[in-house]
Amino acid sequence: MKRILFITGTDTGAGKTVLTALLAAFLRARGVRVAALKPVCSGGRADARALRRALGGALTLDEINPWHFRAPVAPALAAQREKRAVKLARVLAHVRAVQKKFDLTLVEGAGGLLSPLGEDFDARDLLAALRAKPVVVAQNKLGAVNHLLLTLEALPKGLRARAQVVLVSPATPDEATATNAALLEKWAGQECLHLPRFGNDFSASSVLRDRQVRRTLTAVLGTGVGAQKKSAE
Repeated sequence: MKRILFITGTDTGAGKTVLTALLAAFLRARGVRVAALKPVCSGGRADARALRRALGGALTLDEINPWHFRAPVAPALAAQREKRAVKLARVLAHVRAVQKKFDLTLVEGAGGLLSPLGEDFDARDLLAALRAKPVVVAQNKLGAVNHLLLTLEALPKGLRARAQVVLVSPATPDEATATNAALLEKWAGQECLHLPRFGNDFSASSVLRDRQVRRTLTAVLGTGVGAQKKSAE
């Protein structure tokens, strides 16, 4: 397969790590050699640790997350405060080196698509350089359609057609929760997938028993996954 999926979001806290961890656990259960990376992060490494758990220790924490910074601000700014530099070429080289060992690689961004990750590059630049399939995650609440339309518009034109949108149920649904998917399809011609809310502390193995969750993850991954060694059904 040797594919790359890039999981971005409309904002921080959209549900990127939850989706990335579930995809990793789902693929492992099917016998797929999968890597999950969050190359750059700031404000703690909880997300990277969640990915490591989902991978069952297939990668070390530093392989998953080589660049991490203390301040809970945009990674580029947090790196400046620590007098460190993150270069796009080095991030690309790391992802490519890991990718060689796996069938499919999941790369999670930090913040939204245009969040500055390092010196003169953002998540969009990394996604474009990797030629990865974009997966855009959003909380399914009022304002999501605007944020999703802006994110989809910002995607490189050659990759937008491949983009997949995943709406994650919010803690408190509102009137827009039931209408966002249809509205986005009307305005952008973009089909939406759905995930329920699991919270920060959930068991991937328990969640993956849900057939609808498995169907959503299969749809995110696209063709080729169903032929792997083990069926999730």
